[in-house]
Amino acid sequence: MQATINRQEPAIKAHLSLVSIFEHLVDPLAFAGSFLAVAGLHGVASHPAYLALTIIVFLLAQPVPMHIDRPLKILYRGSWMKAVVVFFALLLLGMLTGYANAFAPDILLQWFVAAPLTTALLRHAAHELTPLVMAGTGYRQRAVVVGASATGQAIAERIERSRRAGKRLLGFFDDRHPDRHVKAGMRHLGRIDALADYVRRNDVDVIYIALPMTSQPRILKLLDDLRDTTVSIYFVPDLFVTDLIQARMDDLGGLPVVAVCESPFTGINGVVKQCFDFVAAAAILTLIAPLLLVIAIAVKLTSPGPILFRQHRYGLDGERILVYKFRSMSVCENGDTITQAHAGDMRITPLGAFLRRTSLDELPQFLNVLQGRMSIVGPRPHAVAHNETYRKLIKGYMIRHKVRPGVTGWAQVNGCRGETETLDKMKRRIDYDLEYLRHWSFALDLRIILRTVGLMHKDPNAY
Repeated sequence: MQATINRQEPAIKAHLSLVSIFEHLVDPLAFAGSFLAVAGLHGVASHPAYLALTIIVFLLAQPVPMHIDRPLKILYRGSWMKAVVVFFALLLLGMLTGYANAFAPDILLQWFVAAPLTTALLRHAAHELTPLVMAGTGYRQRAVVVGASATGQAIAERIERSRRAGKRLLGFFDDRHPDRHVKAGMRHLGRIDALADYVRRNDVDVIYIALPMTSQPRILKLLDDLRDTTVSIYFVPDLFVTDLIQARMDDLGGLPVVAVCESPFTGINGVVKQCFDFVAAAAILTLIAPLLLVIAIAVKLTSPGPILFRQHRYGLDGERILVYKFRSMSVCENGDTITQAHAGDMRITPLGAFLRRTSLDELPQFLNVLQGRMSIVGPRPHAVAHNETYRKLIKGYMIRHKVRPGVTGWAQVNGCRGETETLDKMKRRIDYDLEYLRHWSFALDLRIILRTVGLMHKDPNAY
């Protein structure tokens, strides 16, 4: 029996490698292939400039896995968001190098339409066909879960939900009553001390240990019992089913450590985020410079006081920063007690009401982004007085300060803008901020930016 398991392992690894390679290449091949096809229809596919651009497009499409087991809606949306990233990068590259005029506009426009459609179709095909191909080739790992805890139930759900995992869950091992497994619809295979014999008799490929971290002696005994098998063993700490921020594995001089609360902008993510912020802020400020001048003159002529309202707020790691806005009120509060603006607030000037409703009062904050104090997308900064109040009332409030505050944010595009006259309203805003930190991606930032632009003319919470 042991020899049978050993013969299966190379095939399993080969299938895993093929699926991983396929996932990495779907998007780059779709973008580069569609560009080459459009160029071919115009008879210029063999031109050196178009061949060079095909290679650049392939690289810009970011060869990262797209997770084909995700719902189709998410896969479709991801294809369009990646198209925005690629097109923006090409536009920026063309402006910087001056080569934008080397390509026919009609070819580029046709490709701008064809690329996301091709990517969406290939993603759909991969989503539907990959599980069938894997099943047809006999690739199926047999898995068991040790422990019917919340962690164990979460593992079972993910195995059942994942179309590309290529695993079949045989059941649970747990010392407690079998009725615990009825809700999950899974078989109770026996007590934990019977696991090793079951593995030897049933060609089990993978074991997921989901016992509480306090069960160290039981886990060590279980590992000792499994020493003479070739089964793959994974330990899933119960802390991973709690509400963590950017949970991930790391190492400290070779010692494995688990991050339970960390900024998403570490390593290359931080470089990408800051580069995008700097380039985009510089481009936006250049484009809106005439508008900024007009608003500044209007603010100065329509009401007494400074043009810019400067207020202390918390930035990265809780450091105080000065945030700029066009003055929209007759007062400039920046003390220990600040009254939030509300609908019908008499302190808001007539011009200020228009600026706030259209979010034009926030435009000077792109200067904060250029200074490195803020980001284009992130949790909105609150006045220091409000921070000191709510950090004592809302659990996890200060975690939002592990990243730079944003000109716009996930909370704002989900209706959490305006006055927070109740604790529940502020808590809802913080929940969205923490959700953003847990699930950050460059595509999510672009999605927030696009939704912000759409809300500038019709946000009912802007006043």
